[in-house]
Amino acid sequence: MRKRLIVSATAGALALLLSVPASAAQAGGPGTAGVGDPYYPNAGNGGYHVSHYDIRLKYQPTTDELEGTTTILATATQDLTRFNLDFVLKVKEVLVNGRTATFAGTGEHELEITPASVITQGSPITVVVRYADKPGKVERGGRSAWQRTPDGGVAANEPESAAWWYPSNDHPSDKATFDVSVQVPDGTQVISNGTSTQSSRAGWTRYNYRQNKPQATYLATLAIGRFDIRRNTTSGGVPVSTAYSQDLGDNAGAAQASLERTGELVDWLSGYFGPYPFATAGGYVPNVPTGYALETQGQIFYSPAQFAHGANTSVVVHELAHQWYGDSVSLQRWSDIWLNEGFARYSQWLWSEHENEGTAQELADHVYNLYPADHAFWTVKPGDPGAANQFAGAVYDRGAAAVQALRNAVGDEKFFRILKGWPTEHKYGNATIQEFQAYAERISGKPLGELLNTWLFTAAKPAVGPAGVAASSPAKASLAPGATADVPPEPKSWKKIEETNTAHEHRG
Repeated sequence: MRKRLIVSATAGALALLLSVPASAAQAGGPGTAGVGDPYYPNAGNGGYHVSHYDIRLKYQPTTDELEGTTTILATATQDLTRFNLDFVLKVKEVLVNGRTATFAGTGEHELEITPASVITQGSPITVVVRYADKPGKVERGGRSAWQRTPDGGVAANEPESAAWWYPSNDHPSDKATFDVSVQVPDGTQVISNGTSTQSSRAGWTRYNYRQNKPQATYLATLAIGRFDIRRNTTSGGVPVSTAYSQDLGDNAGAAQASLERTGELVDWLSGYFGPYPFATAGGYVPNVPTGYALETQGQIFYSPAQFAHGANTSVVVHELAHQWYGDSVSLQRWSDIWLNEGFARYSQWLWSEHENEGTAQELADHVYNLYPADHAFWTVKPGDPGAANQFAGAVYDRGAAAVQALRNAVGDEKFFRILKGWPTEHKYGNATIQEFQAYAERISGKPLGELLNTWLFTAAKPAVGPAGVAASSPAKASLAPGATADVPPEPKSWKKIEETNTAHEHRG
């Protein structure tokens, strides 16, 4: 779903970075302080790839004191005299391959590490970072990604939150497996990703989580507090864990009525996307003031605000669809966000159709007719919206209309083959919109460049709608804010789908 920001470099610096020949980029020297993502050039780091994070923490909810030791297993992709991690908390010690390394905090979120000796290309790297801080009091650019709660804290945000609780190569292109172990006072629970065990000793309980499939850093989540936890399984045997803050108040019943259908919805989505890709499924609802939900891998974060108007299975469908489109198959760069949000929104349209509350075609037509040609909605390009519009409504709604236009162009048989085959072919990897186009053309046997260019990369309203016909002007109905044209009656599911479009933090 939609959330927030990072820091960018100047256009000139980015152009220089992207123009460096591959051979020069692989030469010995310091790793770059970013992977050169067009939207967030300082996100992630260059010079190595991570295979595993081992995160061991102790947290005191009453004081927000977090102590941690994170061990990172990586491989050098060049000779390294220095390299960076993304991290904002106070560091006490860094070791690289068992030897003490020097370190310094630079920029907004860089931990710059100089090992005792040069690391050669292709060699393994073991980095140990020891740290202690109060994450709720640490701000960068006027914000903190650590959400303090009455009984603890939560880390769940996009495109970043890792830097407030563990050091990392914080970009989706470098996925890794995770072990997370957190010690908290008895009576407090810990929620994270993957399978779990726990043990107790002398007034403290340790929760251990293992995510054994590759996971992007922003999809790692941590919630500490007092939760009511429920466990079940899907009909296919996938363990399901749901958790609710003990002080959700009036939203508790609606949240439970929504999340307790997780197993049913995993089974239903599997019919469209293929077998569920992870060892666990579920979600949690902490007592936080934010409004969004986030597809944190295998254990989804939901704000209580998502259920302020009653149960909302549509948002659960959206976030579960991301487990295939966004989590298992992750974007290669943030400009590929349509591969996440366009298809997750489209899954809500399929659910609407399943519930007889409006077909996917009716919803696509509604979006097309809702906004006149001169509305700002059509200036956002879902295939390359820019960092400022990465989570704009058009990425979701115009993006889903693009999926329906694709369906109409290739026919249902080929479309549903594409819908299921794409997350199967790219399972646990990363991909681009261009790769999706090539895949869809291969399966459908049709050229799709003009269609996708019109719907994804053109800052104008398509001349014809998703069904291949021009806009209609039927009886007057409700209008979107700022719209002036008459539109057809909205599908019954539209308002519930709109409830997932809550405001999110952004920083340009």
